[in-house]
Amino acid sequence: MRDDPLDLLPELFLLGGAVLGLLALTVSPRGGARWVVWLCALGLAGCLVSAVVAVFSPGGTVFGSYVLDPPTNVVRGVAALATLPCLVLAGAGGLRPEAHVLMSLTALGTVTLAGAGDLLVLVAAYLLASVPGYALAGLSRDASGTEAALKYYLVGAFLGVLTLTGVTLLYGLAGTSAYPGLGGELRAVPQAAVVCALVALFAGVMFKAGAVPGHFWVPDVAEGAPAAVAAFVTTVPKLGAFAALLRMAEEFLPSSATPSAADWRLLLAVVSVATMTLGNLAAFRQTNVRRLLAYSTISQAGYLLLPVVAVPAPLARPALLFYLGAYAVTNLGAFAVVVATGRDTLDGYTGLSGRSPALACALAVCLLGFAGTPPTAVFLGKVMAFTAVWQGGYAWLAVVAALNTVVSLFYYLRWIVPVFRPAPGGAVPVRSAALTAYAAATASLVLGVAGGVVLPPGGP
Repeated sequence: MRDDPLDLLPELFLLGGAVLGLLALTVSPRGGARWVVWLCALGLAGCLVSAVVAVFSPGGTVFGSYVLDPPTNVVRGVAALATLPCLVLAGAGGLRPEAHVLMSLTALGTVTLAGAGDLLVLVAAYLLASVPGYALAGLSRDASGTEAALKYYLVGAFLGVLTLTGVTLLYGLAGTSAYPGLGGELRAVPQAAVVCALVALFAGVMFKAGAVPGHFWVPDVAEGAPAAVAAFVTTVPKLGAFAALLRMAEEFLPSSATPSAADWRLLLAVVSVATMTLGNLAAFRQTNVRRLLAYSTISQAGYLLLPVVAVPAPLARPALLFYLGAYAVTNLGAFAVVVATGRDTLDGYTGLSGRSPALACALAVCLLGFAGTPPTAVFLGKVMAFTAVWQGGYAWLAVVAALNTVVSLFYYLRWIVPVFRPAPGGAVPVRSAALTAYAAATASLVLGVAGGVVLPPGGP
C-alpha cells in the first residue's frame, strides 16, 4: 500500500486538462474556446503516455482504496485513446467547446471506476462518469436532445440510488467498504440480505454498461444526442463499468455467498442472455442507424458480460480487456461514419460506395466486426470470451452467445447491402470524421490479425 500522488499521474492529467479547459472558457469565453480542445487533448495524451509507463511500474493499492493493476492500466489507455477521436468528432459535428471538458471529466470517472477498490470510491466514480454525460446528451438544445438528456438522467439517478442502497447494505452487513474485507465478512451474515445488496449494487453498474435492466436510455440518447456524443457515451463509460464488474468478480464476489445462496454467476449469466438477445431482436426492424447502433451496443454488452461470468477461468481477464479495446475502436468507427455522412437513415447510405469507397469499406469492416467476422478485433474478442465462459463451466452460455452472434448478422447486412448499391452521387463526407473512421477500421483489422501476440498461452 502506497500514498504517492504520482501513482495517479494518468488521472491527474485527465483532471488537469479538464480544469484548464474550463478555466480557459471562464477567463476568455471567446478566445479561450479554441484552446479547450488542445488542453483536453493534451490531458488525454498525458494520460495515455503515463498509463503506458505505469505498465512497467509495480502495482498495488494507493491510498488504501485505489488499485493499480492491468485492468486499471488498460482502461486508462483505452479510455484516453477512445476519447481523443471523440474530440475530433465533436469538432466535426460543430459542438460547443464545453463538450470537450465534459468528455474529459467522464473519461476520468470511467478510469476511476476501473481502479476502485472500495465501494465508496465506486460510488464517487459512478457519479463522475454519469453527471457530465447528462449534460453532454442535451448539448444540441433541441426537443430530441432534451428528451434524451432527461431520460438519461432519470434512469441514471434511479439506478444510482439503488446502487447507493446496495453499498449501504453491504457496509452495514460487513462493517467495511474495502473489497479485500468484504467477501469473508459477508459469508457470516444472512444470505438473503447479501443477495438483495448485490442486486442493488449491480443496478448502477449495468446502467453504465448499457446492459439489462439499465439499457432503456441507450436508444434515445443515441438518436437524440449529437452523433459525437452518442459515440462517446455508448463507448467510453462501458470500459469502466466492465472493469469494475471484473474487479468485483475477482476480489469479493466469489467469497461473499455460501454455496446454498443464490449464485451471482448465474444471475449475471441470465442478464447476459437477456441483454444480447434483447439488443439483437430490437435491432431487426430499426431504420434509424443511430438506434440500430444503440441496440448493437446493448447486444455487445451481453457478450462483454461473458468473461465476468467466467471468473476465475484463466482466460477471463485477458478476454474482457481485449474485447473492451476491440469494441471501442469498432463502435467509434461506425459512429464516425455517421458523423462523416450526416445521414441517420438506412436509405441515406444507398450508394455510399460510389461517393466514398474508402468510407464504405470502413463501415463494412466495423459492422462485420460487430457480427464477429474474421479477421476483425471483435471476432477475436468473441472467440476469447466464448472460450473463457466454456472454461468457466457455462458451456450453454457460450452456445447461446454464438447463436446470437449468427442472428445479429441479419441487421448488420441490412445496413451494408444498400451501401454497395449503385446510386447517384451525393455530398462529400466530413474529412476529419472520415479519417477517424478509416483509422478505427484499420485498428480493428490490425488488432484482429495481430491478436495472437496478445493472447496468453493456452488461449484459443
